[in-house]
Amino acid sequence: MSKRTISPGGTVTGVVELPGDKSISHRYGILAALAEGKSEIINYASAADCRSTLECMRRLGAEVEVKSDRVFITGAGLDGLKEPRKTLDAENSGSTMRMLSGVLAGQRFSSKITGDDSLRKRPMRRVMEPLKQMGAEITSQEGGRAPLEIRGSKLHGIDYTMPIPSAQVKSAVLFAGLYAEGETTVRESVATRDHTETALREFGARVESLIDAKGAVRIYPRPKLVARQLVVPGDLSGAVFLISTALILPESALTLHNVGLNPTRARVLDFLVSIGGSVKITAVQLRDGELVGDVAVAYSELRGGTVGGTQVAEMIDELPMLAALGPFTEQGIEIHDAQELRVKESDRIATIAAGLRAMGASVEEFPDGMRVSGRSAGKLRGAKVESHGDHRIAMALSVAALGATGDTTIKDADCVGVSFPEFFSTMERLRGAAV
Repeated sequence: MSKRTISPGGTVTGVVELPGDKSISHRYGILAALAEGKSEIINYASAADCRSTLECMRRLGAEVEVKSDRVFITGAGLDGLKEPRKTLDAENSGSTMRMLSGVLAGQRFSSKITGDDSLRKRPMRRVMEPLKQMGAEITSQEGGRAPLEIRGSKLHGIDYTMPIPSAQVKSAVLFAGLYAEGETTVRESVATRDHTETALREFGARVESLIDAKGAVRIYPRPKLVARQLVVPGDLSGAVFLISTALILPESALTLHNVGLNPTRARVLDFLVSIGGSVKITAVQLRDGELVGDVAVAYSELRGGTVGGTQVAEMIDELPMLAALGPFTEQGIEIHDAQELRVKESDRIATIAAGLRAMGASVEEFPDGMRVSGRSAGKLRGAKVESHGDHRIAMALSVAALGATGDTTIKDADCVGVSFPEFFSTMERLRGAAV
């Protein structure tokens, strides 16, 4: 396992072009394989998770060519996928497994999809249940765990109310709806990221947001999906680690170009501003259905605050980083209603709490969140900490280490490649010193 030692201090300055958004890249990769013709996806995410999606689509018969940050995918239409010769491997990517399950449920063949040790421990019943309601035949290991065996079936549309907010489950149901008889409706109590709906429209599907029902979306079956040239915005979830670094290191000033600012994702920027962060958005434009703009951020005296309720679903990936900001704020950071963090790549409540405590932070852990005390509890100190193979924990602790006294060593730091392979090299360039 790799280790990385991080020395504290310095400033971050300059301009950053971020790698492509993970969430959008997954969806473009899947839909391009279902479209007719050759799609070109520019700034496709370098994340290992997104490469897993491409490899699965290749095994299903799509022609996939990768040239640097451009991906060319030749699809064969909605019914053009072929039975894979081997088990599909989503590796560490829950997005790949859950969303692709919706596509596989509507095929004329059977398939099996698995993942690495971490992914095989994560819950899949939540995606299996609505797909079974649509007529899918899916079996799993005990407890609804992968591998999943999916026998392609004749599907019918359903009107499904999500018990737990999940963009991945919503996406799986909408993808299955492409193959169903009759329209499919998904209802959410809390709006989750809408990249799937946007991408479906870009490729030619008929998707409606229901005016008379907040948080409801309907898809109509059997569209003709047409190949597109699309540009993936910079990944906002990855940007948050760089933004947080600039906020806590004195004299720092960063500009991040072409960042995805989808309203279902950008709540984290509003939160950072609300706790005193100097975060400004400029040059906003609509590109391929997605809002894109520049984000300028500078060192700030942060007050701290609380995250809970409907905010959680909109900031779920950013919560480990927000927790790690706690010791650099006046009042600390408190998180509630985030029990979903318990079933991510790691138990993110437990792992970020353990890492911060090892560095001297005062952390109170709740079943659904935590409270991380502010500056009055003392300055963080360097320590040996564990990422538990979780990319977002590794990056959050790396940022916290920059504001500590003394060096910090992070075990299994290379797991950042799952979402942001360029993270450490980008930080090195921006600091002008080894990280």
